[in-house]
Amino acid sequence: MSSEYIDLFYLISAVLFIVGLKQMASPRTALQGNMLGSAAMLIAIVVTLLDRRIVSFEVIIAGLVVGALVGAIMAYKTPVTAMPQVVAVFNGFGGGASALAVGAALEEALKGGFVESVDIQFTTAAVLSGIIGGVSLTGSGVAFGKLQGLISEKPLLFPGRHVVNIVLLAICIGLGGWLIADPTSSTPFWLLVGFSAVLGLLLVLPIGGADMPVVISLLNAYSGLAAAGHGWVLNNSVLIIAGSLVGAAGFILTAIMSKAMNRSLANVMFAGVGATSASQEEEDDIYAGRVKSASPDEVAMVLDGARRVVVAPGYGMAVAQAQYAVRDLTDALEKRGVEVEFAIHPVAGRMPGHMNVLLAEADIPYPQLKEMDEINPTFRQTDLVIVIGANDVVNPLARDADPSIPIAGMPILDVDQAQTVVVIKRSLSPGFAGIANPLFAADNTLMLFGDAKQMVTELTTAVNEL
Repeated sequence: MSSEYIDLFYLISAVLFIVGLKQMASPRTALQGNMLGSAAMLIAIVVTLLDRRIVSFEVIIAGLVVGALVGAIMAYKTPVTAMPQVVAVFNGFGGGASALAVGAALEEALKGGFVESVDIQFTTAAVLSGIIGGVSLTGSGVAFGKLQGLISEKPLLFPGRHVVNIVLLAICIGLGGWLIADPTSSTPFWLLVGFSAVLGLLLVLPIGGADMPVVISLLNAYSGLAAAGHGWVLNNSVLIIAGSLVGAAGFILTAIMSKAMNRSLANVMFAGVGATSASQEEEDDIYAGRVKSASPDEVAMVLDGARRVVVAPGYGMAVAQAQYAVRDLTDALEKRGVEVEFAIHPVAGRMPGHMNVLLAEADIPYPQLKEMDEINPTFRQTDLVIVIGANDVVNPLARDADPSIPIAGMPILDVDQAQTVVVIKRSLSPGFAGIANPLFAADNTLMLFGDAKQMVTELTTAVNEL
């Protein structure tokens, strides 16, 4: 295939990527956008395979078969509740694949292979892709471990970590300078990737589970930048465009997530929020003698006179896989003429849009899902709010200006302003920020202790028996 046709199809692929990304901004068009993105990638792959510089179709076909098989198995077996882990893994694979592919291109270039020349553009892009790809690979691996429960969700802090990270970054930059100044050996590149991988581990280990949505977004941006660097190495325009789109989208989403928590990215990455939990004395000061426990039957009696109910889901709903039970409760309430809406906090769960995905899986109509800014002014006109597994995103302490409070200033769902609040939670244990929640002891709050799925199911039964 001539270079003119290759460039034309790459342009078509790039346009489809852009349009698909635009359509994925809305749940109503997200499926179509995803299909357009997939079509763009298919075009890019086929055109690349037809490029005259492809020398071994056997290895490529074997890779496609193995990759498709692993992807199909993961997609089939992974529950929607584990989507954050899958996103983390894919981020790592993308960054790691870019770094390895750049290394292979460098080795081929040094042998006089298909890469025309090892100029300063080549080596600079290789250095950037190697550093970012290495950090993305291991950082995403740690994120996966935290999300999967294989690594403690609490920040793992060690003395002098910031100094160690700065030294590692300096070593990576030094090795990059060596490669750029003397591109006659691949040794500095592989050393650079190795040190970057260690840096990725040490950067993410001190970050707590509460900040995983931001970390996932940032690592997504990293994997995109690594792919763009890979594109500069191979002088492949569609790879540059696709990687840049992913990188830009990831950084924008990271900024949105940080703003939603009223924290800077530096604070998220380096402050170690959640390393300490509230002491028993602090919890007693807030909870002692004030917490009112209720049963599903008692909550159903309160619901009997409700006209407007808002559900505020959190990670506890995802852990219990209670989204289908929540849909059944919604159906039961709507049959009684109750208006039901869902309050979605931007950082509820473990990744951006986590609650939206779970509720969509349970066929909750999208118009019932209300973003925080839209739902907050309506809580004063709400008869009852059901909080399912959320903690920090409904903690009134966030309104406190005390800088010692990890979530101080974070916008929250103002559920405490409703007439009655029912919190479904296993215990009074603190959220990821490690602080007690005065909402649980508020005068208008009832605690429904137990597994979210079981409690919602029993509540639905009690409502149907009214």
